[in-house]
Amino acid sequence: MNKLFVIKVGGNIIDDEAKLKVFLTSVASVKSHKIVVHGGGKIATEIGNKLNIESKYINGRRITDDDTIDLVTMVYGGLINKKIVAQLQSLNCNAIGLTGADANIIPAKKRAVKDVDFGWVGDIDNSKVKSENLKALLESNFTPILAPLTHDEQGHILNTNADTIASSIAVALSTYYDVRLIYCFEKKGVLENVEDDNSVINLINKEKYRQLLEEQKLFAGILPKIDNAFAAIDAGVHEVLIGDANDLIQNTTNNTIGTLITQ
Repeated sequence: MNKLFVIKVGGNIIDDEAKLKVFLTSVASVKSHKIVVHGGGKIATEIGNKLNIESKYINGRRITDDDTIDLVTMVYGGLINKKIVAQLQSLNCNAIGLTGADANIIPAKKRAVKDVDFGWVGDIDNSKVKSENLKALLESNFTPILAPLTHDEQGHILNTNADTIASSIAVALSTYYDVRLIYCFEKKGVLENVEDDNSVINLINKEKYRQLLEEQKLFAGILPKIDNAFAAIDAGVHEVLIGDANDLIQNTTNNTIGTLITQ
C-alpha cells in the first residue's frame, strides 16, 4: 500500500507568515502523497471586525450565523486557501485548493440544535466522504489543500472543525493507502510534564494511554486530540502523529520526533 500523509495545520501557523513559509517548504519537500487541511486562525476575526461582523463564541466554539458563514467562506475557502496554494506552486508542489463542496468531497449535516444553535456548522459522517475523488486527484499528482468548510447537499456551505475534517478524510482514504494522520501544533508532541517541552512521550498505544490516564500525567487540553487519534485508528487509519510543525519532515519518516499513536 502506498503511503499517504494527511497533515492538519492550525491557526498559530496560518496567522504567522514566517512560520507558514517554513511549514509549506516542508510540505513541498514531502515526496509521498499528501493532503493538507488548514484551520482558520485569527484572520477571519480580523477581517470580520473590519466588516462589522462580530465574532461570537460559546465554549470556545464559533457561532456561524448568516453573516459569519459568508465571512468564513471568503476567508477560509478564498484568502487563506489560495495563498497556501500559490505559495506551494512557487515551491514546485502542484497544489489544488478545495472545500468539502468541491467534487462533493465532504457532504455534511447541519448540526442539530440542542442547548446551543451553532448556526451553519457541519457534522461529518465518515462513510459519506467521497474518498475516490480525492484519490483521483492524488493519483494525478495533485496535492489537495482543504479549507475547513463542507456542504449540506442543499446548497449551503457549512463551517466545520479542521481536526475533524483531517480525521474523516484520513479514515476514508485508509481503504486505499497506508495513512499517517499528522496534527501539527505548537508543542513537540504529547508531554509527560507540561512545564518541560522536552518530556515528549514518543509512542502511545492503548495500554500506555490507560497507564498515563491512571497516573494523571496528561493535561486536559490534549485529551480530545488523543481520543480523536484512537477513534481514527479504530476506523482504519494506520498511525496518528501529534507534533511540532517545524518537525514535519522528520515526522514523515520512521524516526519520528513527535508522539506517534498506534493500535
